[in-house]
Amino acid sequence: MKISYNWIKQFIKTDWTAEQTSELLTDLGLEVEGLDLYQSVKGGLEGVVVGEVLTCVQHSNADKLKVTTVNIGQEQPVQIVCGAPNVAAGQKVPVATIGTTLYTEEGEAWTIKKGKIRGEESHGMICAEDELGLGKSHDGIMVLPEDTIVGTPCADLFEVENDQVFEIGLTPNRADAMSHYGTARDLRAGLLQKGIHLELITPSVSSYHVDSRTLKIDVDVKDYDLAPRYCGVTLSGLKVEDSPAWLQNRLKAIGLSPINNIVDATNYVLHELGQPLHAFDAAKITGHKVEVKTCEAGTKFTTLDGVERELHEDDLMICDAEKPMCIAGVFGGNESGVTEHTTAIFLESAYFNPVSVRKTAKRHGLNTDASFRFERGIDPNLTKYALKRAALLILEIAGGEITSDIVDFYPKKIEDFQVTLSFDKITKLVGQEIPKEEVKSILASLDIKINSVTETNLGLTIPPYRNDVTREADVIEEILRVYGYNNVEISTKMNASVSNSSRFEDYKLQNVVGNLLVSQGWYEIMANSLTSAKYIALSEQLKDEHNIEMLNPLSQDLGVMRQSLVFSGLEALSYNINRRQTNLKFFEFGKTYHNFNGTREEHKHLSLFVTGFKNEENWAHTPEKSNFFHLKGSVAAILTRLGIDRYQESSAKNDVFSEGLQLNIGRDTLVEFGVLKSKITKQFDITQDVFYADFNWDTILMVAKRNKIKFTPIPKYPEVRRDFALLIDDKVTFESITKIAKKTEKQLLKNVNLFDVYQGKNLPNGKKSYAVSFTFLDENKTLTDKVVDKIMSKLQSNFERELGAELR
Repeated sequence: MKISYNWIKQFIKTDWTAEQTSELLTDLGLEVEGLDLYQSVKGGLEGVVVGEVLTCVQHSNADKLKVTTVNIGQEQPVQIVCGAPNVAAGQKVPVATIGTTLYTEEGEAWTIKKGKIRGEESHGMICAEDELGLGKSHDGIMVLPEDTIVGTPCADLFEVENDQVFEIGLTPNRADAMSHYGTARDLRAGLLQKGIHLELITPSVSSYHVDSRTLKIDVDVKDYDLAPRYCGVTLSGLKVEDSPAWLQNRLKAIGLSPINNIVDATNYVLHELGQPLHAFDAAKITGHKVEVKTCEAGTKFTTLDGVERELHEDDLMICDAEKPMCIAGVFGGNESGVTEHTTAIFLESAYFNPVSVRKTAKRHGLNTDASFRFERGIDPNLTKYALKRAALLILEIAGGEITSDIVDFYPKKIEDFQVTLSFDKITKLVGQEIPKEEVKSILASLDIKINSVTETNLGLTIPPYRNDVTREADVIEEILRVYGYNNVEISTKMNASVSNSSRFEDYKLQNVVGNLLVSQGWYEIMANSLTSAKYIALSEQLKDEHNIEMLNPLSQDLGVMRQSLVFSGLEALSYNINRRQTNLKFFEFGKTYHNFNGTREEHKHLSLFVTGFKNEENWAHTPEKSNFFHLKGSVAAILTRLGIDRYQESSAKNDVFSEGLQLNIGRDTLVEFGVLKSKITKQFDITQDVFYADFNWDTILMVAKRNKIKFTPIPKYPEVRRDFALLIDDKVTFESITKIAKKTEKQLLKNVNLFDVYQGKNLPNGKKSYAVSFTFLDENKTLTDKVVDKIMSKLQSNFERELGAELR
C-alpha cells in the first residue's frame, strides 16, 4: 500500500521528517518497506530558470538554427544555439542551465553540457514543454508570460510538487489503515504516546446541501445481508474533463493514473478515507431505478475492461430496471461508466458483505482497490460521510449541483463491539505493568471508548471499523503496539522447566540432519505447500484425483496442495540459476498432501537437490561437476548419522528419475535418489543435470526409534587389510560383493571398500575390474596370516562360484 506523506499532512500537521515517521509507523505495526521520492515533474526542474531572449540571429552555418543571447539573471547573458522555429527576441522562456538533468518520456536522463553546435558555442538550452515534462508539445519552445521575472526557478513557477511515498506492508487484519486517514489516525496515536499532541483534521462536509430535487433515482436493496448499508445521491450539470493538477499529483504519487475528474474524485476519496465509491452515468440507468440484487446464474455481463463474464448466482450486482450495471464492490460495467459525454451521475457509497465480495472477486479473478477494502471490512459508519465528501469534491472540480436527497438504506445498524479488559491480564501478557492512566490514554487515542472503570477492569466499546479487535487479547495487542514493543523491558531472569522427551522426537532429528547438511555446504529452503496442478502431468505416479484442491485459490499456480517436493525444489533451483547462481545444494523438510478416495493424508519428506559443480572454481584445482555419487554420499551420511545402517538397495521405481536407486528396510522405502529426467528439468528452464533425493521422513523416524545405541571399546589389537582385484561382469554391483563377503565371514570381517573401478582397454567386452579392500579385526587377539589367508581363500572361491569373478 502506497501512502503519500504530503497527503498525510493534510490530516495531521507534523513537522517530522519522512524517515522519523517511517520508524514510528513501523513501530505501530504499519511496516514501512520502502520510502520513494515522487516529483510531479521528474528531476523537479532543478537548474531550469526563467530567461529573457535579448537577441536572436540566424546561425551562419545552419539554416534551421538560431544563435541567441539570453539573460538568465546572472551578471552576463549566455549564448544559446536554438533550433525552435518560434524563438524570438523579447520572449521570456525556460532555460536549462549547464549541469541540469532532464528526462525523456521513457525516463532516461540526459545532462545539459557546454558545447559547440556548427561552430557556435551554446551554454544551455531553451526548452519545449515535452523536454521539461510539462506537456506533450514539441512544436516549439515554451513562451512564458511577459511579466515573468527573469531568474525565477521554474520549479517555483510551475509549482512542482515533491513528495515522499511510504510503501507499507499492510497485514490483512488492518483494514482500518487502508487509507491516508486511517494511517494518520494511527500516527496521531503514536505521536501522542511520545507527548506530541496533534489534532486529527478531517475534511469538512458542513457545506453539503441539496440544490434541487430534479433527478430522483429510486433504490431497492433486495438482500440486506449482502448489502447491509447502501447510500446514493445524484449530481447534475457536470462537466467531465481532466482533473486539476493537485488532484492528479495526489493520485500519481501513489501509482494511480488519472482518468477524468469524476472518476479521479471517487478514487481520491477511496484512498483518502478508505471508502470505495462508484459513479454511474445517470442517463444510462434505465427506469431511473437502482436494484441491488443477485442475478440468474449464467447471466452475461461485460466489465470495464471489456471482458464478458458469466455471473454466478451468488454474485451481488448493482442493476437498473432491465440489466446489471456493476459487480457490487468489485468492478464496474462497460455500459454504465462515466464518459466525456456524461453530465449527470448517480454516486454510490455502500458497505457490502466482506465474505460475499471476497468470493465474487476470486470467482472472476478480479482484484481491485475496491474489492481489496470491501473484502477485509470497511467502516460502515463512514458510508454517508464519504458520500458527502465525494459529492462536494466533484462539485468543486466538475461544477454542477446536487439534485436529490441522499438515499441511505441501513435497516439493521452494525453495533460496536463490547469488551471487558482486565489490568492483570495486560500485565500477564505484556510481561510488565503499564500504568492504568497510560492504558486509558492509549485507548482514547485509538477511538476505543471506556464505558466503565473499576480497580481491576475496564468496560470498553470498540468501533466497528476495527473489526479485528473483538477480544480482550486483541485490545491488549493494540495497547502494546502503541505503547511500544521497544519499551517492554527484557527480563534478567529466565524461568525454564525440564521436560522428559525422547531424543527421537521429530524436531530433534530434523536439527541433527539439518546441522549435518549445513556443515557440508547445503542450504535449507522453505517452499510453499501450494503449487500448480499442471505439474501432475510430469509424473505418471501422481494422479489428478489425488489432488487436494483449494476452494479459493490465490492463483492457478497455487491451486492445489503439493503431492511431491520435487517441483517446488526445481522452482527454487530455476530461480537461482536464472540469477547466475548455478552451483547449488538445497534441502527441504516438508509435507506432501494426498486425497485417497476421500481420505486426506499428509506425509513428511526430506528432499535434497544438487546441481552444478561440486566446488567453486579455484586456481588450485579443476572444478568437478556434481554427480550421482556425491548425492549418494550425502544420503549415506544422513542414514549413518541416524544410526540406520542395515538396508537393501534396488533400482528406484519413481518415474521422475532417468536412473536412480532406492534404499529399503523390508517393504518400507527409506529414500529414493538419482538424476532427474531432463524432460522434467527443462520444464523449469534448467539445462544442467539435477540430482534429487526423496527421504520418507515418517519411515525414517520409525526406523530410527527402533535403533539402540551400542558402545564398543577401542580395539586393542591391530586391523588387517587385504585387497582383491576382481574381473567381473559389468552388471555385477558392489553391493552383491559386499553381501557375499559378509555372509562368508560374519565375525572378523569389519569393512568392505571399493577403491578403484576400471572398464575399457585391455579388458574383455562386458567386463570390468573392481579393486576391493577387506578389513579384518579380532577384538580378543592378534590375527595371524594363516587365519586371514584362509578367509581370503573362502572369499575367492565364493566370488568365483557365485559371481563368475576372476582374480587379475
